[in-house]
Order: sequence, then C-alpha cells, then structure tokens
Amino acid sequence: MPKAQETLLEIDLGALAHNYKTIRSRIGADVKFMAVIKAYAYGNDSVAIAKKLEELGADYFAVAYTEEGVRLREAGITTPILILHPQIPGFERIIEHCLEPSLYSDRILKEFINLAEEKKQKDYPVHLKFNTGMNRLGFTEENYKAAVERLSNTNSVKVASAFSHLAASEDWKEREFSLRQINTFRNIAYSLAEKLEYEPLLHICNTSAIFNYPEAAFNMVRTGIGLYGFSNDENIDKDLKPVGTLKSVISQIQELKEGDTVGYNREFKAVQPTRSATLPLGHADGIDRKYGKSNAGVFVNGQYAPIIGNVCMDIIMIDVTDIDCEEGDEVIIFGGPQHPVKFAEAGGTISYELITGISQRVKRVIIPE
Repeated sequence: MPKAQETLLEIDLGALAHNYKTIRSRIGADVKFMAVIKAYAYGNDSVAIAKKLEELGADYFAVAYTEEGVRLREAGITTPILILHPQIPGFERIIEHCLEPSLYSDRILKEFINLAEEKKQKDYPVHLKFNTGMNRLGFTEENYKAAVERLSNTNSVKVASAFSHLAASEDWKEREFSLRQINTFRNIAYSLAEKLEYEPLLHICNTSAIFNYPEAAFNMVRTGIGLYGFSNDENIDKDLKPVGTLKSVISQIQELKEGDTVGYNREFKAVQPTRSATLPLGHADGIDRKYGKSNAGVFVNGQYAPIIGNVCMDIIMIDVTDIDCEEGDEVIIFGGPQHPVKFAEAGGTISYELITGISQRVKRVIIPE
C-alpha cells in the first residue's frame, strides 16, 4: 500500500466485511441485522460503509438525524433507514425520502401521525422507542398505552419495530440491571403486539449484548461500534478488526538544543539535544489537547514517538530523537501498530469519542475488500 503523503484516514472495507460476518455468525439465521451508521459511520464514510453493508446483506440501517438518512438516500441507498432521534422540522423530509422515524414521546407521535394523515399516507413505517432504564428517550412501561391508542385510531402509520437500549450490556457488574431491562422490554413488546394485533420487529441488543445476552436477540439486533472493530471487551475485540487507520506525514524536522522549547506556552523544554518532527494534524482534526505533553504517541517507521508540548489546532509535534526518519516519512497515529483503543485510553477517553471525532477535513481513502 502506498505510503501516506498527507493526513488521511484509511477505511478498510475488508475489515468491515470481517466484522459484519463475525457479528452475523453470533445471531440466528432468522434474526435481522440492523447496522448503525450514524455520525458518518462512526467517523468513517457513511456512504461507502452503507454501500458495502448493503452488498453484504444488512437488513436495516440506523442513523441519528434526518439529514444523515437523506444523505444516504441521495447516494442511492435503498435499504430501510431508521432515524433514531428525529425532530419535528424534519418530518416532511423523512416522508419525502422514505425514511422511518423513531417515535419516542406522545408529542412526537402525535405530530408525525398528523403529518402522515395530511399527506394521505397509509401504513407508513414507524418505530416505537421504549425507555427501560436508560432514561434518555422513549415511552415507559407506564405511559405507552396512550401511544397504542393513538396508533389504533389511524391507518396512516404502522409500527415496523419496537425497541429499547441497554445501558450497560458490556458490564457484568450490571448484569442484574441489564436482565431487568430485557425483561421489561419483553413485557412491553408482547403486550404491544396483542394490542396492535400484529407483530412488529423487536430489538434491544447492541454490540455488547449480541455477545453477552444472545437470548435477547428477539428478531433483530442493532450493532454500531462492533462493525468498526470495537466491542468494549478486549476478549471480543480480538475477533474484530478496526476499520480505520489514521495516518499523517512528517512535514519538517527541527534540531533542538538543550533549553529550547516547543509550541504554545513552551510546554516542552529540551533537557538534551532533541529532534522534533512536525505533523499536519491537530485538535481541529480530532487529536485533542489531552493527547499532548507525552500522554500519547504515534508510530514512525515502526517506532513509538511521544507527542510533545501542546497539541495545536492544525499541528502536533513528536520526539523522534532516537528514530531513523526524515521529512516526508509516514506516521501512523492509530491503527496498524497502535490499536485505537490504546491511543484513546492514553488520552483518557474511549474509542467512540476518538473515531467519531476525526474531522471531516481529514481525507478519507477507501481500501476495497
């Protein structure tokens, strides 16, 4: 593979296919697969990822916001798309682009039904979100019956799925809480089916739950972070492959004398003759200031080089004193020799925040399967 000559994020569709097949192998053949591709497919490229997953056979996609779904439709994606957190101003766009909203409160449900009736829709697919303990969005076990009554009084919409979200499916210390959530959802779902007189798809399993609570797969699972190579469990991570590799290049090398300082606020001071290398990426690209001051490092020609001084908006500096390198050499920030989880941990954060935070100004390069 050619060496990077600028900052770029390589997106490995072969790794994506591996992760899809690995996760798919953990669920029954009759269980549908919803792929979550919100936030530019977790910081990658939502269109490229969606096209590959469509090819692989994903049954459903999920995104957070309406415009994310519109972007996929405009790129030619035809797979059903669930909008997880729609807002009322986007409802017309949802219907225009055949997207499927999550209806999570009486206000949202009422407004969407009103619009669907105005547009003379019949059995428009919607999804009901239930709050079983996450306490972010959703109808509760106590208040969902009013929603069913609204649904029973219209033929403009039809419930395609009912779902909930586990709060701590990766944490075995919270097993009792997770099981309680699953049981609550099961009770709601079965009651809902009786009242609707038809059976919508049911899903509560996220990536961790697919591995830890397979009995809760119902007839669809919903996976996001696992597709991109992470699971919140290092034992499971061994079976997955990170999709993204962030690379950059050495723009310039500085020869520092003892006492010289580097960067803003002179946070790095050379205590001996030091070689520093400058890279064209910074906190505007998603490499936060918390990675500076030698908290994290990158790899140059297979060797670890700590990030020195403060991370700048468009630049970081690294110590390459003991590394055989020159200007124009490739640098790997994460991926390859450095697992993204390890890099994230060095900055006191998690893989989700790291990979979704890579700026859209960073060039994306698609590596075919």
